[in-house]
Amino acid sequence: MPKLAFIIGAEGQDGYYLFENLKAKGYKLIGFDKDKVRHTLSDQINPIDITKAKQVCEMVDKYKPDEIYYLAAVHQSSEESVQNDARLFNESYLINVSSLVNFLDAIVKYSKNTRLFYAASSHIFGNPDNDIQDENTPFKPNSIYGISKTCGIYACRFYRKKYSVFVSIGILYNHESPRRSMKFVSRKIIRKAVEIKNKISHNITIGNINAKVDWGYAPDYVEAMHKILQHSPAEDFIIASGETHTVKEFIETAFAQLGMDWRKYVVEDTTLTKKSEKKGLQGNIGKIKSKIGWKPKVKFTEMINIMIAEEMKNVKP
Repeated sequence: MPKLAFIIGAEGQDGYYLFENLKAKGYKLIGFDKDKVRHTLSDQINPIDITKAKQVCEMVDKYKPDEIYYLAAVHQSSEESVQNDARLFNESYLINVSSLVNFLDAIVKYSKNTRLFYAASSHIFGNPDNDIQDENTPFKPNSIYGISKTCGIYACRFYRKKYSVFVSIGILYNHESPRRSMKFVSRKIIRKAVEIKNKISHNITIGNINAKVDWGYAPDYVEAMHKILQHSPAEDFIIASGETHTVKEFIETAFAQLGMDWRKYVVEDTTLTKKSEKKGLQGNIGKIKSKIGWKPKVKFTEMINIMIAEEMKNVKP
């Protein structure tokens, strides 16, 4: 009998690829997002408000899913300015922690065999002392997003220990794809490079071209999420590429793929980087490789080439 999975945050980059990944595996699926629901069932399913515990409990009780992937999150890019920290704290906590707890609590009450995956983030490490982080690296979040994701991890561990909920955590590093939001630097670079190639734009302004990033390919990472939930016991895993590249390398690779010299078009403006300065994060994927057998398939250059090819379809001269 096919498994049934809920995907919370199904309209985002990861939710989209995870939905397609699990559908190909034969899963029955219900994907929830803001005022939207996407599913493969014959039932009439209405959207739910994940911030409302009663609605979450009713849905979990009715379907008793085999797996829940909690991907919903309030997140900002490094170049976005925050106008109201208090509001962002409240919005972040509501989605990244409180709504997550609604699902954990619903599992305890109505569906004890459900397994839950929580998408955490490398932002929990903030500006760590060690150059490469693993599952034992201390949490030192220095952003609202990182703080709320750290709270989410502790909530998962609480339910795992007190109620024996099968909840596994993936600590995800940057991962990109053609579906990445335009507010993130990776997609911004790709879009602008293609526009310059097509003579729509003339240059691109970037905050810090020397920033180092552990970049991976989103479809690879959703496969890791699935593998993590099939592994017993429930544990925490770093999901990363295990290597870093500078923004400059990303730019150079993208422009070279389009036959252009990036130095003619890129303007650096460090005032665009709003978040506190930090060194590049790099994940140690030794645990997930040894215990689960996962490692990224798509390399840095190949990922950029995939993004460019897709962007070329969307941007016309």
